[in-house]
Amino acid sequence: MDCIFCRIVAGEIPSHKVYEDDATFAFLDIYPAARGHTLVIPKAHTTDLLSAAPEALEAAVRTSQTVARILHNVLQAHGISIVQNNGRAAGQDVFHYHVHVIPRWEGDKAVRSWRPGETDHGVLGALAAELRAGGGT
Repeated sequence: MDCIFCRIVAGEIPSHKVYEDDATFAFLDIYPAARGHTLVIPKAHTTDLLSAAPEALEAAVRTSQTVARILHNVLQAHGISIVQNNGRAAGQDVFHYHVHVIPRWEGDKAVRSWRPGETDHGVLGALAAELRAGGGT
């Protein structure tokens, strides 16, 4: 497999480790949105949220919280953005599940949020019903 994140875990490609445990690895992003921008990955290869084993996701969430606390305490971040993309259309560039943990400070422009759309409660109610009806995996 030619996955850059798997190669980082294997030590074949250098990285700047922030945290590691048996199931996860966290390292600084080489294209950071902010100082301290860290990627959290499961060590076992999994492509994305939809294909990941629940245990891999649980481990990644726990490590994301650990890394967020580190960034908050050490860098005195005012906040933390958690970004996780699935699929090319969503902005996923490396197809190994990963979470971006990005420290934030008042007034920074590290991550832009979406523009809120208009609310039509009739449309939202119909969509919620449709989603509940198709809720199986």
